[in-house]
Amino acid sequence: MADLYVALLHHPVFDRRGEVVTTALTNIDVHDIARSCRTFGVRAFYVVTPVDAHRALARRVVRHWQSGHGAEFNPTRHDALARVRLARSLEGVEVDIENSSGFIPRKIATSARPLPNAVDYAEMREALKAGGAPFLLLLGTGWGLTTDIVEHAHYRLPPISGGDDYNHLSVRAAAAVLLDRLAGTR
Repeated sequence: MADLYVALLHHPVFDRRGEVVTTALTNIDVHDIARSCRTFGVRAFYVVTPVDAHRALARRVVRHWQSGHGAEFNPTRHDALARVRLARSLEGVEVDIENSSGFIPRKIATSARPLPNAVDYAEMREALKAGGAPFLLLLGTGWGLTTDIVEHAHYRLPPISGGDDYNHLSVRAAAAVLLDRLAGTR
C-alpha cells in the first residue's frame, strides 16, 4: 500500500461568499484528526496555516499530549499527536513529503460539493493499494478547498453523502469517514 498523508488546509480556502480566506485553527480538529490518522496508519498529518499564532496554538496542543499532563493522563494520544506536522503552505507540505519519501505526493482533493471528474472510493482504494508514490489527502476548512487547489489535484473524491441533501459534516468527522473508506479494513 502507498504511504498516505493528510493535510488540513486553513489557507487558501473559501468562505461562504466564495472569497479566499484563512480560517481559524481549532484545537479539537488537531487532536481528533491526529487520532483518526493514527488509527488508519497515516504517515503524517499536516496542519497548514500561514498564521504564526495558529501554528503556535497547534504546537501547544501537540506539546500537551507529548510532554505535558496529557502525556501522563492518556499515553495513547502521545502516539497519535506525534504524527502532527505544521506547515505554512501546501507547497511546504509537498516539499516535506518529497524530502522524506523521495517522491512528489499525488494529491487527493475532497469537498462537500460534487467535484468534476471525481473517482469513486473503490477506485481510490485500489490506487492506494497499488503502491508507488505517496498520496496526500487534502481537507479544507471553512467552505472548502479553493478551485485552484482542486484543479491541481491528481484525484478528486465525491462528497460524503448520508442519502439526502443535507451535507455539512465537521472536517474532523469527514476525515474519519474518508480515512475509513480509503484505508479501513473491510
